[in-house]
Amino acid sequence: MLARKSIIPEEYVLARIAAENLRKPRIRDRLPRARFIAKSGACNLAHKNIREQGRFLQDIFTTLVDLKWRHTLVIFTMSFLCSWLLFAIMWWLVAFAHGDIYAYMEKSGMEKSGLESTVCVTNVRSFTSAFLFSIEVQVTIGFGGRMMTEECPLAITVLILQNIVGLIINAVMLGCIFMKTAQAHRRAETLIFSRHAVIAVRNGKLCFMFRVGDLRKSMIISASVRIQVVKKTTTPEGEVVPIHQLDIPVDNPIESNNIFLVAPLIVCHVIDKRSPLYDISATDLANQDLEVIVILEGVVETTGITTQARTSYIAEEIQWGHRFVSIVTEEEGVYSVDYSKFGNTVKVAAPRCSARELDEKPSILIQTLQKSELSHQNSLRKRNSMRRNNSMRRSNSIRRNNSSLMVPKVQFMTPEGNQNTSES
Repeated sequence: MLARKSIIPEEYVLARIAAENLRKPRIRDRLPRARFIAKSGACNLAHKNIREQGRFLQDIFTTLVDLKWRHTLVIFTMSFLCSWLLFAIMWWLVAFAHGDIYAYMEKSGMEKSGLESTVCVTNVRSFTSAFLFSIEVQVTIGFGGRMMTEECPLAITVLILQNIVGLIINAVMLGCIFMKTAQAHRRAETLIFSRHAVIAVRNGKLCFMFRVGDLRKSMIISASVRIQVVKKTTTPEGEVVPIHQLDIPVDNPIESNNIFLVAPLIVCHVIDKRSPLYDISATDLANQDLEVIVILEGVVETTGITTQARTSYIAEEIQWGHRFVSIVTEEEGVYSVDYSKFGNTVKVAAPRCSARELDEKPSILIQTLQKSELSHQNSLRKRNSMRRNNSMRRSNSIRRNNSSLMVPKVQFMTPEGNQNTSES
C-alpha cells in the first residue's frame, strides 16, 4: 500500500518499490562434470559416426562376446535353426532329385518295405521328415526311423558337409557362451574401492589415499595398482587436450610394486614434486576440474584369467584432512575384517596448504599439529568439567532425596501433661 503523499515523498516511495521489485539474480547450480570412468568401472565414452562398421565383422568372435546376453541367445538359437532348415532343404532336394518322394507316394503298404534299398534316405517322404532327419544328423540323436543308404554318393557328401558345419557352429557358439560366463570383469565385481579418497599427513608428507579390498577368499595373484590423473589442459600453443592422462607413482615398499590383497589395504600416493597434486591446496581442490583414475590388475587364482577393476575420484569425492578408520582386528588368534566400516573416515589435523608450500615452510605442519593438540586438550578439559558438574548434580540430588525421606518426630501427650517424644 502506498504511503500518503503528505507524509513520505513520492520519489522515496517509488525508489523503494523499484528496489523491492528488482529481479534477483539467478544462481545456476554447477553442472555435474562428465567423468571419464564411472564409480562402477565402466568407461563413460560414446562412439559416434563410425563409418567402417565392417571391421567388427573381421573379428566376429570378439563381437559375439561383446554383445548383450539377449542378442547372444538369439544368435545362438537362430544359428542352429538356420543350419537345420538349410540342410533340411538339401535333404529334400536330394530325395526329390532321386525320386524317393514319388516312390513313397505311388507305393503303399507292403510295397514300401522294398524301397529301403533303392532310396537315398529311408522314410524321407516330405519336407517335415527331411527336417527331422537334418536334426538327427547334426545333433547325433539317431532315433532309427530314418537312415542313409549306399545308393546316393551325393547324400553321403551332404552328410559329411553337415557334420563339419555342425561342429563349427557348436565350437563357436559354445566357446562364445563360455567366454561370456567367464569374463574377467565378473571377478572384478567383488573387488571394491572406498567411496571417497582422502588427503592427510603420513610420515610428515601430504598423501593421497584410498582403500581397496577383495570380498572373496580366493586371492588375486600379482595384484598391482596404477593411478592416473585425467584433466583438461591447454598447451602453450593453444591446443586444447580434453583428456590429458598423467601417471602418478604409488608409495609401495615392495620393489615388484605388487600388493598382497589378502585384507583391505590403504593405497598411498605421496604428493611430492612429481605429483600433479603438488600445487593444489584444500581451497583449490574444490575448483579443480580433475579426475583420479585407479586401476587394479591381477590374475584370478581359480581360473588364471587376468582381471581388471577400475574406479575414479573427482574433486568432490576427495576429503581433505580425513583418515580411514581401522577395520582389521585380531579376535582369538584370527584376523577379522569389519566391512561395515570400509569407507568410514575420521577428521584429523592436516595443513590446508599445498604440498609445495608445506615443503617450503615445514613450520606449517608443526603449527597445525600444535593447534590440534591444544584443541584436543581443551576438549578433554571440557569433558572432564562436564563430568564433574554432572557428578556434583547427581550427588546433590541424592542428598535432597535422602533428606526428604527422613522420618519426622512425633510427640505424644500423657494425662499428667508430660510430653513423650518418639520416632516412628
